[in-house]
Amino acid sequence: MSDIDQMELTIMGFLDHTLVNRGLAHLTMESYSSDLRDFSSFLKSRDIKAPSKIEREHILLFLELLNRQKLSTRTRARRLSCLRGFFKFLMDTGEVSQNPCEHIDTPRMVKHIPHYLEQNEVERLIAAADISSPEGIRDDAMIELLYATGLRVSELVGLETYRLDFETGCVTVMGKGSKERVVPFGLVASKKLIDYYENSRPKILGLRRSEHLFVTRKGHNMTRQAFWKIIKKIARKADITKQISPHTLRHSFATHLVQNDADLRSVQLMLGHSDISTTEIYTHVAKTRLKELHKRTHPRG
Repeated sequence: MSDIDQMELTIMGFLDHTLVNRGLAHLTMESYSSDLRDFSSFLKSRDIKAPSKIEREHILLFLELLNRQKLSTRTRARRLSCLRGFFKFLMDTGEVSQNPCEHIDTPRMVKHIPHYLEQNEVERLIAAADISSPEGIRDDAMIELLYATGLRVSELVGLETYRLDFETGCVTVMGKGSKERVVPFGLVASKKLIDYYENSRPKILGLRRSEHLFVTRKGHNMTRQAFWKIIKKIARKADITKQISPHTLRHSFATHLVQNDADLRSVQLMLGHSDISTTEIYTHVAKTRLKELHKRTHPRG
């Protein structure tokens, strides 16, 4: 077996191990695969063909290359995280005796303030939905549920009907890493969902059958791209000029909860964040908004 084959097989072994033991999402696994094969190509250009030959210096040079390529801080941090997991796997399997990623700092992430809508803008967006057709009632229910729960758009369009519990007013979501969470959706969303499910959804499906909640005339579930276009169209009708996407409503959900003194840990659970530091950005959003409000309205602001 050649050293090149060894490197490729080692990567495949790590990916298989990660998929089985961590249950990561398909897109995450694709990113890991791409990251490791880029790293392998980098090593090959330096005539390094076996994991045991990799040293800390090679990791630093690879990160510097990514920096020169002007990749984002987030991308560089993700690739370093992937390499850390890769070498931990190699140490656990005895293929290497030391981890070359040790004592290498993660690139500092700049926390960008997420785009979100004010509460009155959300109300305008929802009011602008055209509910004169079954599809319009579907779109209105989707927007209402998205704002009521803060789901990721992939979670929303992938929802199966059995995941809604109208008695408890909760939806069970299969999130990242195949982790389930339960999120309440409230009375307003419940009424719209029941109306859509009982009256409009059968008209859209006709004789077709689908396990998905939000469907099209072809019997397929709504796609992320199609729903993004729907929201953009409704936002234009509502005369909302802000940059908007389905994720904007997720940010709005979290921001409004924090602005109204929701417990940060509860917000984390509803959003499905594995690390509360990710949720803390919404505390910063709330503080920034209060400072702007003070500056605009206080006589000595």
